[in-house]
Amino acid sequence: MHVLVSDTSVLVDLERGAFLQAVFALPFDLAVPDLLFRRELQGEIGERLVQFGLKVLELDAAGVTLALSYRRRDSRLSLPDTFALALAKTHTYILLTGDASLRGLAQAEEVECHGVLWILDQMLSQEAASPADLHAGLSAIAKHPRCRLPKHEIASRLDAYVPKKRRD
Repeated sequence: MHVLVSDTSVLVDLERGAFLQAVFALPFDLAVPDLLFRRELQGEIGERLVQFGLKVLELDAAGVTLALSYRRRDSRLSLPDTFALALAKTHTYILLTGDASLRGLAQAEEVECHGVLWILDQMLSQEAASPADLHAGLSAIAKHPRCRLPKHEIASRLDAYVPKKRRD
């Protein structure tokens, strides 16, 4: 089974779209580094995620060193984000992020990387969420003032999630 290491932005978007439970129905393990969990998820949302199946993983010393080197390479990245990338890199996991800087560094490090829209595509193809639920959830994500998803990609998916009318 593939492991997806998420940054906080993806989890926040999934919560905004009411997809937290559905993401755990996919054939992946979802994980975050322990530092990210402690700093950004601890509390009600973190407990709920762990109940759904979120794995909280530690970096070994070499992984921590790698994360710190990423932080030195790009000071725009948060320490939790660099820990997520280091965890994905050291274990050949897939990184989930909505952060352009983190995506760029992941690409440079040859780490497979996807975002929220890819997760929604997986939910559709694996039937973990109905098209109507995907439409409602993505609409909620898109309406949030902090939404950074590409508008043309949102529009394309929203069109795809609308049931097609039968032609007689």
